[in-house]
Amino acid sequence: MSSTEGGTPTQTGAPGVAERLGFKPGMVIQELGWDSDTDDELRVAVEDTIDADMVDGDYGNVVDAVLLWWRSEDGDLVDGLVDALTDLVGGGAIWLLTPRVGRPNAVDPADIAEAAPIAGLSQTTTAAVSKAWSATRLIAPKTPA
Repeated sequence: MSSTEGGTPTQTGAPGVAERLGFKPGMVIQELGWDSDTDDELRVAVEDTIDADMVDGDYGNVVDAVLLWWRSEDGDLVDGLVDALTDLVGGGAIWLLTPRVGRPNAVDPADIAEAAPIAGLSQTTTAAVSKAWSATRLIAPKTPA
């Protein structure tokens, strides 16, 4: 089922972004760090693509990927990434969504590059996913270390 009226995407710039992030119908995506400043068009595009609602931190089962909204004021990034790994299936990805450079609460890319390996993650890709947000793909090892 589509989350948009009439079943067609009406977002500007958002159609196709969820597919570019590698999301497919039937995937279970956990969303962490949601707040009033998150990009609702991106959220709707993800839910339309997976054909379901995203789950929250109380889900309690494994998930295929995590969308982690993170701002510079949210605290220790390493702690946030480690928490995001809790329900992630081995080999799954965390998409770290941060305000784009120059926006309020933007996260310095060097901070992401430093935090990822400490949390046991590898950084693979960064892309602009909306006017205000960038996404960085972080992958966990397929088997626990």
